[in-house]
Amino acid sequence: MSSLSRSRGAFGRGVSFGLLVVANVLLMASTSAPSPIYPLYLQRWGFSVTVLTVVFAVYVAGLVGALLTVGSLSDHVGRRPVLVAALLVAAAGTAIFWVAGGVVSLVLARIVQGVATGMATGALAAGLVEFSPADRPHRGPTMTAVGTSFGLAVGGGVTGWLVQVSSRPDAMIFPVLTVLFVVLAGLVVAIPEPVVRRPGALAALRPRVGVPREARPEFFAAVPAIVAGWSVTGLFLALAPSLVHDVLNVRYSAAGGLSIAVLFVANSVGGLWAARLAARAATVLGAVLLTLGAVGLAASLLSGSAAVFLGGSVIAGLGVGLTFNGTLRSISAATTAATRSEVFSAAYVVSYAALSLPSLAAGLAAPSWGLETTTYLYIAFVGVLSASATLHAARRRVPRAAVPRLAGAACLAEDRH
Repeated sequence: MSSLSRSRGAFGRGVSFGLLVVANVLLMASTSAPSPIYPLYLQRWGFSVTVLTVVFAVYVAGLVGALLTVGSLSDHVGRRPVLVAALLVAAAGTAIFWVAGGVVSLVLARIVQGVATGMATGALAAGLVEFSPADRPHRGPTMTAVGTSFGLAVGGGVTGWLVQVSSRPDAMIFPVLTVLFVVLAGLVVAIPEPVVRRPGALAALRPRVGVPREARPEFFAAVPAIVAGWSVTGLFLALAPSLVHDVLNVRYSAAGGLSIAVLFVANSVGGLWAARLAARAATVLGAVLLTLGAVGLAASLLSGSAAVFLGGSVIAGLGVGLTFNGTLRSISAATTAATRSEVFSAAYVVSYAALSLPSLAAGLAAPSWGLETTTYLYIAFVGVLSASATLHAARRRVPRAAVPRLAGAACLAEDRH
């Protein structure tokens, strides 16, 4: 059971909710910010596309490692200390990017970024549920999904624009992100703590993925849609800039970053759309759109049409947003306060494995099979997953139960700003 701690904090429920939304957006923006700069790093330091996918994959390795060890720590020590530490680690990651001088620096920066995101993921998702308005309990999962996609869109879009207007976009974006993380960490110190400390913090650090028995039916029912959606995201973050430049022959230097931004803007819209639907309906519709988006992306490569690629990106992005929101709501409804961070962390382990492993395999295959052929195979993989997720979600009825309220919600409501 959760309740408001005696250290109430300077901020009320509404401001605290807003700060956690900003933290989620900023973490995701820092995740996608390097992607449009990778082609410049390629030219500057002369490494291969395979190395590029390794740089992408080590981020996920750091993230999953953190999820497996500290993912449920905030259920024991509180949301606030875990989030403050995660934001400071994120500042260290962007600072390394700021001074990077080669591939080793990129790898280190991405590992640190991954650790920061893994530390924050469970605590953020749980905290957004706990600080949600009492009369709108689904707002937490919705803003988790929308904030994730919006942050990824902002990071890719802003950096893509900086690539167009500056020869050193890295020297502009990463100092700003570093300062913002430090400032935000200072603000999060002042939020109320919605979790009562309980024993077991050291035991929670043992690497494991835990899903309590009562949450398993909804959790495992969500897995096909989660894997399909995050595999699409991995395709864009790892390969979209190279596809736009080398296969579609778009020479506008910001196009790679904009292609990422388009996917995640559509993702955000899909998340908001999902909030108006039942969780099952959102998941089914999202999986259908993921399938259609995969077909559109394949058609764009066959035709060499950037416009068709754009359309496929929008459809796929809507699908990602719908499925992510629908699955998070289904999972959240099956959790309790004592296990919420643990369950969300397990969901993100699945998500980030789907984000990284297919794209890493594609990066390793591209030198032998070619970027275009590899991408066709990747799209076929996503299409099969999406069709499977559609059938699976359509056959299963998701309970319409509301997100469980916390014992501390009434206390937090008193401080609403």
